[in-house]
Amino acid sequence: MGVVEKWPQRSPEGKEASHSSSGLGYASMVIVFYCNTYYIMVLAWGFYYLVKSFTTTLPWATCGHTWNTPDCVEIFRHEDCANASLANLTCDQLADRRSPVIEFWENKVLRLSAGLEVPGALNWEVTLCLLACWVLVYFCVWKGVKSTGKIVYFTATFPYVVLVVLLVRGVLLPGALDGIIYYLKPDWSKLGSPQVWIDAGTQIFFSYAIGLGALTALGSYNRFNNNCYKDAIILALINSGTSFFAGFVVFSILGFMATEQGVHISKVAESGPGLAFIAYPRAVTLMPVAPLWAALFFFMLLLLGLDSQFVGVEGFITGLLDLLPASYYFRFQREISVALCCVLCFVIDLSMVTDVSGGKGGMYVFQLFDYYSASGTTLLWQAFWECVVVAWVYGADRFMDDIACMIGYRPCPWMKWCWSFFTPLVCMGIFIFNVVYYEPLVYNNTYVYPWWGEAMGWAFALSSMLCVPLHLLGCLLRAKGTMAERWQHLTQPIWGLHHLEYRAQDADVRGLTTLTPVSESSKVVVVESVM
Repeated sequence: MGVVEKWPQRSPEGKEASHSSSGLGYASMVIVFYCNTYYIMVLAWGFYYLVKSFTTTLPWATCGHTWNTPDCVEIFRHEDCANASLANLTCDQLADRRSPVIEFWENKVLRLSAGLEVPGALNWEVTLCLLACWVLVYFCVWKGVKSTGKIVYFTATFPYVVLVVLLVRGVLLPGALDGIIYYLKPDWSKLGSPQVWIDAGTQIFFSYAIGLGALTALGSYNRFNNNCYKDAIILALINSGTSFFAGFVVFSILGFMATEQGVHISKVAESGPGLAFIAYPRAVTLMPVAPLWAALFFFMLLLLGLDSQFVGVEGFITGLLDLLPASYYFRFQREISVALCCVLCFVIDLSMVTDVSGGKGGMYVFQLFDYYSASGTTLLWQAFWECVVVAWVYGADRFMDDIACMIGYRPCPWMKWCWSFFTPLVCMGIFIFNVVYYEPLVYNNTYVYPWWGEAMGWAFALSSMLCVPLHLLGCLLRAKGTMAERWQHLTQPIWGLHHLEYRAQDADVRGLTTLTPVSESSKVVVVESVM
């Protein structure tokens, strides 16, 4: 069952076709479609760097290439800078603005134009990498979760091997201990910054795929009695543990990089694309056998990105196919649907590797998608309304009973309090912070987007956020009776018959011979679990 079909509700005529809460499902599909569209660009860039790593000298380690400017210099240490007798340039300017690493990223990979409105040229090398990534995703997803699951056994486990190898190499480098201490030492003053809480909330939502509906779609393939409660706990522990472990890998390398350059680690610590495609590539150029460590890092990055892309595409396709009536079924329906989705996303992605009609700079378009379409604002909004529907419209106690029906026991009471109070309050609090302290999108602290670019970004955000109120409003207008009667009918849950099939199978497995009859009036919806 897809993300849209998980909220069937009763209409005034007693039918289950109204789906008054399906706006949450539509919103999830819009968000995950945006994620599928722009997130794969990270894979394309990583794949491009991986290909360029198979050489004796990394192309971003030296100047003298066609993409380098006359200002490109290969000076990293401050004492080297002082001895260079460059009176008009500071070391920070040399290291941060004209290093070969940055010029390779901006001039060779991104080919940045002067702005969103300035036309440029197609980057065919990155385009081919993008096409290769989409072809790989298609053949991993086209047959469904069974084939995808077999591939994920490798893509989800091998990165841990690479992380261990990189950690062992990193801690043996000079300055690694300083980087690890910097990583573990908290800066309590940052807790007073609203932006820190906004960024932390956004990161958690992305890391756990909350509000995207992708994990909900994957969970729908589980048996009815699968212990989703245990799966959710294990997922949270593994996710957080992996992030914590990866921090040691990253900051041991950054500590070495800071030591080599003779600067404080805060000067080299970056986030987002800057960490993956500037800071880390710069660090490996200082290491012995640099191409080997670069290839390992970007291969790991590619595998991790493919995992996320598989989940996103599968979640969208599952929801899309569930929306189609049974009469529309035809042979190879799934294969063709996945192909159309991949082709459509690839066509949209071309705006991120080239400056097409209207002169949309590729990286500037990517930033628009990243900042608005699947941002913390949209995910917080989505999660808030999911909590409201589950805990207050459907009922937290009823939901606890449904889980007990599935796994044999009720979850910890703390979960009910989280659904009812803590989670929606935190989501709405961070959402309000995000709105009050909203800052227009700026690329690299230098380029300010034009008004129409910002308007385009808000159109991305509102296209998912408005699904919830507009769909509910449409259901209220189509219903009959007084407004109170309409609301009562639309929020009266009923049981989905497909769940009876799952229960019947499990009853047979358990050795049960009969199922307790369930009357129409007492049937309830069971929301699909996360895992």
